[in-house]
Amino acid sequence: MDSAKKYSVVIDTDKCIGCGKCVKDCVASALYLADRKAKIREGCIECGHCFAVCPAEAIDMPGYDKTDCVKITDLSEIESEILLQGIKSRRTVRQYKDIPVEKEKIDRILKAGQYAPTGSNSQNVAFTILGSKQAELEHECVKIFKAGVGIGSLFSKSLRNTKITDDFFFKGAPLVIVVSGHNAVNATIASAYMELEANSMGLGVLYSGFFCACTKLSSKVKSALCLPKGHKAVTCLIIGYPDVKYERIPPRKEHRINTL
Repeated sequence: MDSAKKYSVVIDTDKCIGCGKCVKDCVASALYLADRKAKIREGCIECGHCFAVCPAEAIDMPGYDKTDCVKITDLSEIESEILLQGIKSRRTVRQYKDIPVEKEKIDRILKAGQYAPTGSNSQNVAFTILGSKQAELEHECVKIFKAGVGIGSLFSKSLRNTKITDDFFFKGAPLVIVVSGHNAVNATIASAYMELEANSMGLGVLYSGFFCACTKLSSKVKSALCLPKGHKAVTCLIIGYPDVKYERIPPRKEHRINTL
């Protein structure tokens, strides 16, 4: 057994057949073949590609939870036209029924975010469910916006006609998840994965940019979130069962495509 204790990737040389698939697919060039066996050296980012590609199950990652590491489902198994139609049909929802989101559905939404790609496999995205603090935080944000909407309306036409109600931020939805990270791109991609998973289970989603703005305007709101050190709130997902039904896909402006 070649365990390379410094890393969470372990290669069982008894099982390794020396096919080189893991070496070829290693994004960090941390694997190599020696004596017809795969070996590991410095530079491993623990992305799991070797674990996933090995036909002999000779590679393990003992430091990780492998509950979900079953046979893959290729996205090509989903009819592409149906998938695209679903993407085009999704709407931002601002009307919600007074029905709680089931725990198993929340778990699936969070799992979708967990498995979204991150640069250099940093996996540095965190998910904060507001839970018992949801009403308190919304009340605080409403106070902030009511105080500032007069000034803001001088610069934004949309704010001039905006009424800041008590449920202005979360729209009466039962579930609010703040997605945070050091890197805005990683957190944004995770949020998109989460939204699609939520939509697939009949839930509606609203990205609340206003709440994220409040985390920058109020140290009280930001501290209440207890985000990991160095994290910033990138997106805020408002989730629940829609109390509105859309009948058709709305039009979009013409594609802006530049082919070089």
